[in-house]
Amino acid sequence: MKILRYSADDTTRYGILEEDGAIRQLTSCPFDSMEESGETTHLDNVRVLAPVGKPRLIGVGLNYLAHAEEGGQTPPDQPMLFMLPSTAILDPEDAIIYPSQGQNVHYEGELTVIMGKEARRVSKEDALDYVLGYTCGNDVSERVIQANEMANGCMLIGKGFDTFKPLGPYITTGLDSTNLELTTRLNGEVKQHTNTDDLIFPVAELIAYISDAITLLPGDVIMTGTPSGVGPVQPGDVVEIEIEGVGVLRNPVVAEG
Repeated sequence: MKILRYSADDTTRYGILEEDGAIRQLTSCPFDSMEESGETTHLDNVRVLAPVGKPRLIGVGLNYLAHAEEGGQTPPDQPMLFMLPSTAILDPEDAIIYPSQGQNVHYEGELTVIMGKEARRVSKEDALDYVLGYTCGNDVSERVIQANEMANGCMLIGKGFDTFKPLGPYITTGLDSTNLELTTRLNGEVKQHTNTDDLIFPVAELIAYISDAITLLPGDVIMTGTPSGVGPVQPGDVVEIEIEGVGVLRNPVVAEG
């Protein structure tokens, strides 16, 4: 099932997307109820939004073996987690703003988890029962600022600029998060291509680890890390993140004006 958040007639709604583009409107958000209102519309008549509005957003560093090897780094023995501002979330097709202080901005395609139920101290075996579904994410990063922050033992601004966290286009339920193809394209050229079976800490392990200390809430977002092949973007570029079963998250890059 594909669930989308969309805007129509200046109203934000959730719906279930059919293969022919028809949308069956929900009465509320899917974290509260999947009850349908009986009203329908079509994908051509709406603006697709990021699947969540202002959630808590958790990032994961160095979570693909090939990416750790790419950077000459030892794979971590526990998840490397950091918090991200919800104000960085960007809708599909909207522009990533290359900030005026930016020197080396990179794309990072990522499988992104949308929590569906409150989770506290859940086991690895039960963790996926708390997931609503999965979407595409782009963990856009300004590397110079990020490196300076990490040298001081922190990380926020380099990954937290407004527009640096595109998400979407849909939440897909029922996927096997341990076996999904992920592809990142820059101006149509494939830059990242992997399978999530290369994740050092799969989704279930991440949820169990996080929820052992922090209660995860419905609508919380976990960006699970990026594979090898990260690289720079420039104003005028177009970045596409595609995940098997989800769809394509597409965003142009523009200079801050």
